[in-house]
Amino acid sequence: MNFMSNREKTSLPPATLLNPVPVVMVSCAGKNPQDSAQRPNIVTVAWTGTVNSEPPLVTISLRSSRHSHGIISATGEFVINLVGRSLIRSCDYCGVRSGRDEDKFAVCGLTPVAAEGLRYAPAILESPVNISCRVRTVSELGSHDLFLSEILAVSCRSSLIDAGGKIRLEKARLAAYCHGEYFQLGDLLGFFGFSVASPTAYARRMQGKSGRKKSRR
Repeated sequence: MNFMSNREKTSLPPATLLNPVPVVMVSCAGKNPQDSAQRPNIVTVAWTGTVNSEPPLVTISLRSSRHSHGIISATGEFVINLVGRSLIRSCDYCGVRSGRDEDKFAVCGLTPVAAEGLRYAPAILESPVNISCRVRTVSELGSHDLFLSEILAVSCRSSLIDAGGKIRLEKARLAAYCHGEYFQLGDLLGFFGFSVASPTAYARRMQGKSGRKKSRR
């Protein structure tokens, strides 16, 4: 099959340009948290994603040189903590400082709390959503090692759950990472299946979404 040449695009070398991506704070702790080398720690991760629904599986990728890499490898568990606007400064800080040198929980004024389903890794109290993970496999990819992990439990801030039991993550003011910069999620563009929804269903789903885009185009 012959396609027309695309003169509107510039060819670039292979690079990690899948954007935007989630920005999360991954928390962990060693088996002896009284040891400064194993105390509760936080690492900022952009290379993370959902890879399976049943069972629920996620991945994170870490360089082997990262302090948290050794901790997670030893315990086989960690917590993915979602990041909202109020946590973005702490999130950035935890990405440029090492837990080998300082207690990032203390420096950032964050609170480590027990994570459901885990023995060692704490969750971050101030995060709107905490996802408890247990490592299944570790694969050496090159610059990073990929931790394929099973989600054991999820904890969500009660204020984000409405009267009908639905999680309203749009209220968490979640952040995303795009080519070296942080952004807060913005206008609502639609919902899954909106392109084929009936006008009645569309109006019902979009009702009350004040301050957000409502065009179906």
